[in-house]
Amino acid sequence: MELLGRLLEIIGFGIGIPIGLLLGYYLFIHPEPRDVKDPIIRPIHELDTSSLLDLWPEVPLWAKHPDCDRTDWLNKFLSDMWPYLDKAICNMIRSTAEPMFAEYIGKYQIKSVYFDSLTLGTLPPTFHGIKVHESNENELVLEPAVRWAGNPNITLVLKVLSLQIKLQLVDVQVFAAPRIVFKPLVPTFPCFSSIAVSLLEKPQIDFGLNLMKADVMAIPGLYHYVQETIRKQVAGFYLWPQTLEIPILDSSVGATKKPVGILHVKVVRAIELLKMDFLGASDPYVKLSLSGERIPAKRTSVKMRTLNPVWNENFKLTVKDLQSQVLELRVYDWEKIGPHDKLGMQVVPLRLLSPHEAKEFTLDLFKNQNPNDPHNKRRRGKVVVELRFDPFKEDHERFSGPLEVHVSNQSRVPSISEDEHFAASGLLLITVIGAQDVEGKRHNNPCAVALFGGERKRTKTVKKTQDPCWNEEFQFVLDEASLKEVIRIEVISKRRKFGFQSKESLGYVDIQLFDVVHNEHINDKFHLINSRNGIVHVDMRWRVI
Repeated sequence: MELLGRLLEIIGFGIGIPIGLLLGYYLFIHPEPRDVKDPIIRPIHELDTSSLLDLWPEVPLWAKHPDCDRTDWLNKFLSDMWPYLDKAICNMIRSTAEPMFAEYIGKYQIKSVYFDSLTLGTLPPTFHGIKVHESNENELVLEPAVRWAGNPNITLVLKVLSLQIKLQLVDVQVFAAPRIVFKPLVPTFPCFSSIAVSLLEKPQIDFGLNLMKADVMAIPGLYHYVQETIRKQVAGFYLWPQTLEIPILDSSVGATKKPVGILHVKVVRAIELLKMDFLGASDPYVKLSLSGERIPAKRTSVKMRTLNPVWNENFKLTVKDLQSQVLELRVYDWEKIGPHDKLGMQVVPLRLLSPHEAKEFTLDLFKNQNPNDPHNKRRRGKVVVELRFDPFKEDHERFSGPLEVHVSNQSRVPSISEDEHFAASGLLLITVIGAQDVEGKRHNNPCAVALFGGERKRTKTVKKTQDPCWNEEFQFVLDEASLKEVIRIEVISKRRKFGFQSKESLGYVDIQLFDVVHNEHINDKFHLINSRNGIVHVDMRWRVI
């Protein structure tokens, strides 16, 4: 009987399984589901409000905003480069983090800290659109929308005593809307000196955190607390107008420097200069300039037939870098015909000066700055100069910390009456950037002229165009000027034909000095007077000593 029962069990098991599988197939798999319908595809204007709200977060920015550009090409580029970017970024993270980890080894019973695994995964960030803003400033402004739903595997191992703790970061999702500013634009590759990055809104951050294979973020309340804390910390330092400055060009590049002060130079006299004339004398004068500057050198008057000239002439030069720039002094013998003979030269590093402190130098003259040149052994005389450096007052406070410490610039602008005279010394910087739609009756070879305080400074001429680009800077150093004085920017066209030169005004604009002093910085496009559609773009800054 026992054998028969075993046999029946085997037969029932062998028959029951196929019958059960067959019934399950026909009951659950073979019948087509009746509640599944093909999706209805309709134009977006036919959707109701609820459907639109559900769809809106997935619509890319270039579709929602007409001023956003598509970035398919950029996402394709990033996708192809991601395997290499992943390794490069991870190597940079390792090299940066390892010295920081080393500081904690031996403290708090920590034996070692290291990355057990470090990869950003196979999914690159994607750009959902990008805006390019036009600005009057000398800069390029980009605003991309970035999303990253990544699968990174970052595992940090911490050994404390005999316990090994593993902390793993997984499933990171980030949405950010940064503003990236390349400024200032300069004629030195890569054509911008720094990158400023800020966030237009608080970033959305989501991630998983496993501690010893347990999901820490599953603890009630901890997930939202960690998310909000990270968002506040990031926003406190990088939410606009806070910025992260990333220098690109070396600080020694003169084009990227802003003026920091005025160098007062008094050329006093020269002693025992070389005899260059036939009668045993010279007609000396001095040229002086700062290294790294493109503006023409200043020069003294010519003292006739003397080897010990006395000038006592004062000059003012604009300093952009007190630590690296030098004052170059070159003494020449004036000639009525032909090139002027060089009597000698010398340089003075500006770092030897203290602010607001006059210092006299008696300098031996040499042929050049090469100490191994045998011509430098010849005595060429001396030149005596007196130097004083006056720095500008500090710029408005820059955003360098949390928003709470920011002070509005408006509170620091002094009230100035138009009837008063501005007694303090200062520097007026005028950059004529370009013009648009300037049209002459006979020719279009425009150049710009800046007239102020009796001085006249002119840009280069750009031939055969109605939209010239000059981007040239002029400097006017003022001891005292009436706030009612006018800065005139005029666009003229010149043409030379058959030995004769014709000149034609294409329009002008008058700007009150009071407006520049009060605002300290004006960067705007002005409609030209006596021009049909002409516009001139001018940047003006006022710096106070």
